[in-house]
Amino acid sequence: MRSLHDAWTLGGVEIPNRVVLAPLAGIGNWFVRLQAKRHGAGFAVSEMVSSHAIHHRNERTCRELLRIHPDERAYGPTSIQLFGGDPEVMRSAAATVAATGADLIDLNMGCPVPKVCKTGAGAALLKDPDRAVAVAKAAREGSGLPVTVKLRPGLKAGERDGVDLAYRLVDEAGIAGLCIHPRVARQRHGGKPDYELARALVEELPVPVLISGGLRDAPTVHDVFERTGAAAVLLARGSLGNPWLFEQVLGRRDGEPAREEILQELDWVMDRAAEHMGEPRAARYLRKFYPWYLTRLGGGKALQDRLQRSSSLAQAREALGISALAAAA
Repeated sequence: MRSLHDAWTLGGVEIPNRVVLAPLAGIGNWFVRLQAKRHGAGFAVSEMVSSHAIHHRNERTCRELLRIHPDERAYGPTSIQLFGGDPEVMRSAAATVAATGADLIDLNMGCPVPKVCKTGAGAALLKDPDRAVAVAKAAREGSGLPVTVKLRPGLKAGERDGVDLAYRLVDEAGIAGLCIHPRVARQRHGGKPDYELARALVEELPVPVLISGGLRDAPTVHDVFERTGAAAVLLARGSLGNPWLFEQVLGRRDGEPAREEILQELDWVMDRAAEHMGEPRAARYLRKFYPWYLTRLGGGKALQDRLQRSSSLAQAREALGISALAAAA
């Protein structure tokens, strides 16, 4: 009987279980991936990284977005997700990613954001299948790594360009696996995912198919895993501020974390953010993280306002009472 605990291989890469951190644009840096792995994720995919920025050696992109921390490596494989519409630029970027020590490369062919699509990348590639195949082939040849692709069924309701493309990516580009988010691009993260479409791809494609979209709680994850027959599940927005979801999905936790545990986890995140980008930038960067945790901590608008106005991590810790918690310990 299939289980989310089962080990498996993706393009020859050994993965300890079938629960994965999905690529989260602007969020999935090394410490977010490490956090997911600490709580049980078998492997993790990075935030979306521009192949153009890597090719042109953008200093911050190469230093921060391609960073894979030694602690992260100890827990399981890491995939770096790239986007771009130029095959030769992708070939160059993929070679650089391989040199960082990534285990796999994932290509984004499903992002619906206009600033990505207008460059010919993301979901725009659904309408340009020849280029999409060339980009995927270039990434595989440039890196020598297994390449997966994340895509959507189409740009709008009724379209199946992504489904047709999936077969070509396997047959012509030699991708090692496919992640399907079974909502059309126009739906973004809303609306009902078409899990039956995902099941059909699982049955027909000769490579592992991973499933993403709408997986916000353990019962839904288990149901979709069984219903679709997917090789693995990718947890995305449901895991924001809630790394305990990985434990719940894997049956390692029944209930919700206590307040003290949430604060300790957030304190860990603050420390890692400071390590990653320095304290001044981390204090600003984490303002988008705090609301995810406050949905569990409570505190209302007053606390939210204090955190959004905080100019240092010390101020944020004081507002949350983390300093007092540490002193008591």
